[in-house]
Amino acid sequence: MNVELQLCGIGDKFIINNIYPLYLYDLSEIWERDTNRYGVFEDDDTRTLAEQIQVFDVWWEHPGVLFPYLIKVDDLPAGLIFVATPPYTPCPSYIDYYLNEFFLMRKYRGKGIGEIAMRQLLDMMPGRWELQTNPTARNERAIKFYRKTLHACTNGEYTEELGRHPEQGEMLVFRF
Repeated sequence: MNVELQLCGIGDKFIINNIYPLYLYDLSEIWERDTNRYGVFEDDDTRTLAEQIQVFDVWWEHPGVLFPYLIKVDDLPAGLIFVATPPYTPCPSYIDYYLNEFFLMRKYRGKGIGEIAMRQLLDMMPGRWELQTNPTARNERAIKFYRKTLHACTNGEYTEELGRHPEQGEMLVFRF
């Protein structure tokens, strides 16, 4: 099994656009969110997935600041990672990178692929990192993943605390 983390160029943006609704579907269970009246996971009246994906254009408008990655397994899309740098982070300026989104399709979970992708990411982008995730029991799978993966990737050199995201509210904050 070959795992590759690939910076997604504008020419492959459609692949992330295809994967992202799956991510939002998974998150709906954790955040207890419904679709809007059109069946789209948005809080507003976005009517189609085509309208929804326009929001992600920003990830390709700021190269060197915003980094949309595809996780590929044996050359097939398996997930995504979005990395932001200031000023596109919800946290103080003492970090270099913010792990904005991390998603691995269900077929690929529990096989070490997420850890491999995280290792590749940290090797490509060394520095001070932060990630935030939902702190509730509904998100226990992701919390266990981050604890295990960060312990392995940082030799246990990470911190974990409750914090507050400006839009999401209380979050579990990891710094490494």
